[in-house]
Amino acid sequence: MSLFLWILVSTITISFISLVGVLVLFFRDDLLKKIVLWLVAFSAGSLIGGALLHMIPEAIATLNNNQLVFVWVIVGFSIFFALELFIQWHHCHGLECEHEKYVKPTAYLVLIADSLHNFIDGLAIAGAFIVDIRVGIVTAVVVATHEIPQELGDFGVLINSGWKKGRALLFNLISGLTAVLGGLVAYALAQNINVDFLLPLAAGGFIYIASSDLIPEVKHHDKIRTNIIHFIAFVLGVGLVMLVGWFE
Repeated sequence: MSLFLWILVSTITISFISLVGVLVLFFRDDLLKKIVLWLVAFSAGSLIGGALLHMIPEAIATLNNNQLVFVWVIVGFSIFFALELFIQWHHCHGLECEHEKYVKPTAYLVLIADSLHNFIDGLAIAGAFIVDIRVGIVTAVVVATHEIPQELGDFGVLINSGWKKGRALLFNLISGLTAVLGGLVAYALAQNINVDFLLPLAAGGFIYIASSDLIPEVKHHDKIRTNIIHFIAFVLGVGLVMLVGWFE
């Protein structure tokens, strides 16, 4: 496939992952919460693995400037930190969201923040493909593993805010499609400017998401068995990224 098709197919696939939220309606709350937390730990591992094992090393090789790469990593980390601080970007991975806490205004904030997040994901995927098709594939897989628990949580927020199932699915899909927009923007920019900086920028964002949003949700449990399961899921996430990289 051409570079454009790789970017388009990958970002469209990521966008349609938003429809996975409908699964919220078919599981018991206690079972869904367990499944989602396993997925959260798994996606944390894949984000860390993708950033440290593929994106940052490839950025160093491409930009040929170690210090500049890590400056962009810090910028990416800071951008996602700022998003969480100033537009209340919140990931609710499960059905513990209460009506009293997540009312309709917050549902709209979640959609706005998720749209920005998906747009940046699209930029990251496209930037990775532009640098190297293999790194693009790894980045797309890493983004996909993170999107599943996030979209389950976002759908739960919308339903608990009083939205109808059809409306929640539609708006979640629209929010997801901003990933395609991000991919197209990055591809268009690449025709005129060097977009290699998007790779370490995205790596910084992935590290922030894993360390600030995901890992804290799975590390505070009284049962050692649950903690061991979450750690194994984390290691499997890292292993998946290594496996994809090895095959490529």
